[in-house]
Amino acid sequence: MELSQYLEVFIEESKEHLQACNEQLLLLEKNPDDLAIVNEIFRSAHTLKGMSATMGYEDLANLTHKMENVLDGIRNGIISVTTEILDVVFLAVDDLEVMVESIAAGGDGKRDVSKVIDQLQKIEKGESLEGSIASQESAASLASETVESKLNYDEFEQTVLKQSMEQGFECVEITVGLRADCLLKAARVFMVFEVLEKCGDVIKTNPTVEMLEEENFDSHFTVTLITNEKAEEIQQKVMKVSEVEKVEIIPVNLKPHVDDETIQKNNKPQTPAAPRDKKQQEVKNGSQHVTHTNKTIRVNIERLDVLMNLFEELVIDRGRLEQISKDLNNPELHETVERMSRISGDLQNIILNMRMVPVETVFNRFPKMVRQLARDLHKKVNLEIIGAETELDRTVIDEIGDPLVHLLRNALDHGIETPEVRVKNGKSEDGTITLKAYHSGNHVFIEISDDGAGINRDKVLQKAISKGVILESEADSLSDKQVYELIMSSGFSTADKISDISGRGVGLDVVKSTIESLGGSITIDSTEGAGSVFIIQLPLTLSIISVMLVEIGKEKFAIPLSSIIETAIIKNSEILTAHDQKVIDFRGKVVPLVFLKDTFDVPDAVENSEYTSVIIVRKAEKAAALVVDSFIGQQEIVLKSLGNYLLNVFAISGATILGDGQVALIVDCNALIK
Repeated sequence: MELSQYLEVFIEESKEHLQACNEQLLLLEKNPDDLAIVNEIFRSAHTLKGMSATMGYEDLANLTHKMENVLDGIRNGIISVTTEILDVVFLAVDDLEVMVESIAAGGDGKRDVSKVIDQLQKIEKGESLEGSIASQESAASLASETVESKLNYDEFEQTVLKQSMEQGFECVEITVGLRADCLLKAARVFMVFEVLEKCGDVIKTNPTVEMLEEENFDSHFTVTLITNEKAEEIQQKVMKVSEVEKVEIIPVNLKPHVDDETIQKNNKPQTPAAPRDKKQQEVKNGSQHVTHTNKTIRVNIERLDVLMNLFEELVIDRGRLEQISKDLNNPELHETVERMSRISGDLQNIILNMRMVPVETVFNRFPKMVRQLARDLHKKVNLEIIGAETELDRTVIDEIGDPLVHLLRNALDHGIETPEVRVKNGKSEDGTITLKAYHSGNHVFIEISDDGAGINRDKVLQKAISKGVILESEADSLSDKQVYELIMSSGFSTADKISDISGRGVGLDVVKSTIESLGGSITIDSTEGAGSVFIIQLPLTLSIISVMLVEIGKEKFAIPLSSIIETAIIKNSEILTAHDQKVIDFRGKVVPLVFLKDTFDVPDAVENSEYTSVIIVRKAEKAAALVVDSFIGQQEIVLKSLGNYLLNVFAISGATILGDGQVALIVDCNALIK
């Protein structure tokens, strides 16, 4: 039976079952006596075992079977649920996830899971769990000299290795395993290579350097090193790199252990998977599901980009046709243009919705990560997720995961205090981290807040001065917001000691640069002793938006409809002054006025002594009234970037070409609301 045709379904369903296992295990930890939760996990594991066995992935099926035995013992009352037991089950799920990812990348799904299976069998037999899996792996990291090399070497590489051995150098193969939840894999690989290049000369890698840079590997990679240092010393140095889980070192064995027949044998299982590799490459490039009833096809996101670009041109021409129809006043032309507008509007919604993905796909991975980090740090933390259904463009979703991981780790390590400190400060033992997403205008906001210790202004300033980030003379003139933003400087860290979580000064500067590369921004607010809030503002990257066109002097501006509450014409006598700021009373709420003619320095603006046209806009709970000369009307426009020459223009998010050929600037309302 040809199984490759079922591979896509197997991968998708396996990921769903593993996600369900993670979610239910977190619930089981809070409700250890709830057998309904255990049954849910058991069903997911049982289904996954059956699928894996059918597809021929023996390691996957074997590990799932052992995990299933433990779950069966729990639901039959033979095994009691403890945190230590759940730790092992979580490790088993981590291994299963790595194997599924390996299969998705075109691999064979094989993995050494003997240590986890040993732990599961101990649980099943009722034996004590002495020693962590990590320590067992570390003890077994150095293999004996009889182990065969994992890599094959060409004639030139063999010559180099032989000559090095003759000169007394050690030639070793170092297999490095990264943690399953490691997201910035390329950065960790770079750090490992920095360590190894100080120990000797790197001869070969598997996968290739290019694949490692592109993160086109699961969680393991092997490096051949010529060195005169001891294996134990190299292992200790590499293990100090953050998020490295294990290091295995074996001597290079140059015996011709791989012949043509073996190569053919090893390659044979990959033959039916050739079509699979092509499909998986599409997944790697960011393919997207387009669903119609119960049928699904995979479409490469690059094709959607091309479709979107073509449609943008169509929208510009549609605006031009509407203008011509209005000028000519021909009923038949007018009717045809109206029909074309309706059809193209429906087409536009379909194209945009195809690219939108809920942020839930990113948020789902965080509860388990927070649980594990909280245990490592001996802290009690609750993670609250709000607005997971908020949708973002697929290209932004793919990039936002790493920054959020860094911010959550930062909140856990630096923000939330230990239970003892929290109780001493009059707080509950359990800290709370809130992850919140919501739309505002043509932006999505993601907030990471905690009720921890907050940011110590003086400590940040002292560190910044000692690191040379700012001069001592500048310190007193900085506002709190400016001080908080210093923690996102390169190499900056206020950690008193370096840990696996943080303290190396790598992280928040990467977060800031990643978010800015997406056209977004990050702001920090904090109250010492009460907690901190990191607010990420991201563009929806929807290149076609609905706007209200307005006129100020002889200039036209576009204000996104998603930011507008309503428009109004008010009497000048209704404008009041409070704290040197002109305001109006809008439905019982004081709303400040923002005069766009002054903001954008527009000449020849109309001065009206009796009435003023305003547009009430909002940003989350805040509002402002934008003062304009006149309203032109609602229109759908194509959002165009201002290019590299006009970066960081205040309160302008882009421009558009109108139907009559004029250019109108698009107002960023969020920047205008303080």
